[in-house]
Amino acid sequence: MKAISRRSALTGIAAATAFGSKANSAVNFGIIGTGERGRVVGSMMARDARARLTAICDIFPDRLDLAKTQVPGADDVKSYEDLRELLAQRSIDAVLIATPVFLHPEHFELAVKGGKHIYCEKPAGADVAGVKRLMQAGAAADASKTLVFGFQQRFSPEYIAAEKMIRGGLAGELKQMMSYWIWGGNAFAAAPKSSRYDPRERRLRYWNVNRDTSGDIIVEQDCHGLDVLNWFAGSHPVSAAGTGGRSARTFGDNSDHFEITYEYGGGLKGTLLASQLAPAPYADVKELFFGTKRVIETTRTYFRWMEAGKRDWHRTESKREISIDAVEAFFTSIVEKRPVNMVRSSAESTLTAILGRMAAGLGRPVTWDEMWKSG
Repeated sequence: MKAISRRSALTGIAAATAFGSKANSAVNFGIIGTGERGRVVGSMMARDARARLTAICDIFPDRLDLAKTQVPGADDVKSYEDLRELLAQRSIDAVLIATPVFLHPEHFELAVKGGKHIYCEKPAGADVAGVKRLMQAGAAADASKTLVFGFQQRFSPEYIAAEKMIRGGLAGELKQMMSYWIWGGNAFAAAPKSSRYDPRERRLRYWNVNRDTSGDIIVEQDCHGLDVLNWFAGSHPVSAAGTGGRSARTFGDNSDHFEITYEYGGGLKGTLLASQLAPAPYADVKELFFGTKRVIETTRTYFRWMEAGKRDWHRTESKREISIDAVEAFFTSIVEKRPVNMVRSSAESTLTAILGRMAAGLGRPVTWDEMWKSG
């Protein structure tokens, strides 16, 4: 998958010229899942000059009401509680899937069958079987459709520049990679007040605190950094070993920390350090790449590098939230009829997280093949 740079994105007047300024020329899209992430990314989409929000969907009326007040134009479009009804609308060209992680495979499959362009939030599923289901749906999809996932780093100009630096040999031979995802305060959050919900609704509203619905923090959260490691390494790992567990979390069954080492072959290792145990608001989210000629550090807000034998960092600041880059690239691929398919890379990054989860849970090294066969 070749990421589309921000420089090539069509926006504003350029978009109106290239794609037509008439309302019926816009990419009509719907939002499936109007929780927090659906409202945030949906708002970014609604602000794109080439797109037109035409429908929203959620099984919870209060979430639909929030979307109508927070997403531009959502109060003027039809709302659905059944995504099948939304997907049956031929006038809808594309959908944002921002539903609970464990539902991504089913909802992605339905959107593929509906013939839609798809922007699906990460990860690709909560378990191996679910990811395989999504991969099968992707293999059966219309080749003219864009299928992307919310691994925003792949569309960030700064991440793209760093990857090209490694791929072009400027960093020398890549020896070690590290992903930090330290997000303070989450492990100490109070249990949600959910007594007014029945068990089914409680499971859906608070899907992020349980492993079967979220995949655990290593899948739902840390897959971002693992996606970058895979991207820069040019492959998925062959095995993983490490530890993880919970030291502070008092509700749900998710972990609150992981330390996993991945073997990529050829002597290349990648380490994930993930923790929600730091006190709020401490956070340290970044990736480090150690080559024989350069050290490279990537983040969502900047990227920098230091040359061997030198002490000064060369630093480039990100111009904006990188999710906007991903959204613009999504509509650019549709408008320019240059379909992008991220199914394989997104599935492999999700499976890399599951591989680390298995290794920590079993307390021993686990190979990619063993993980694959487990589902």
